[in-house]
Amino acid sequence: MRRMEEENPSLWTHGDETAKEFLSRVFTERPPLLLPPLHRVPLRVGNVVEIAGPSPSAKSQVLLQAAVNCILPKEWKGVHYGGLGKMVMYFDLDCRFDVLRLYEALKHRIAEASGLAQGTCWRTYGDLRRDEPVDAHIGPCNNELLLACMRRFLYIRCYNSFEFLSALKANNPLSDRKGKCKSW
Repeated sequence: MRRMEEENPSLWTHGDETAKEFLSRVFTERPPLLLPPLHRVPLRVGNVVEIAGPSPSAKSQVLLQAAVNCILPKEWKGVHYGGLGKMVMYFDLDCRFDVLRLYEALKHRIAEASGLAQGTCWRTYGDLRRDEPVDAHIGPCNNELLLACMRRFLYIRCYNSFEFLSALKANNPLSDRKGKCKSW
């Protein structure tokens, strides 16, 4: 069945799986780093990938999760985060990228991994008291990691095609920043 799904993309959305089968599959299989059909394409460092699709197809969410996975370290101070610890250069061509959303997703992944390592649960914003700062439950150690990860994220906003081309031309000095950033 697995082989048929890989060969026939229409079976990707086939929904005859029960909740029990889904949970047993999700908790035993590691999700692929690349989405089908990208898993068959030999992507290498320096390749450019364009994700295109209609408006509600979660393109930004896919890129956001990929960026979080790239900027998180594999391991930091004995806690396994499963990231790549690499720089990300994000070109925002429609000026709609929400950096706060990246920050929240990154903070959630850090707190989730730290909570699992320490045997504690990550608290949602509904569980926070009004007088308590939002980042109080993350801790100074994880704030340091959060800052190091955010330093690996380069955000470039382009308002038109000429700015995008200029940013691409100026790419070399920006990519040299990777040597100045600590990789944990």
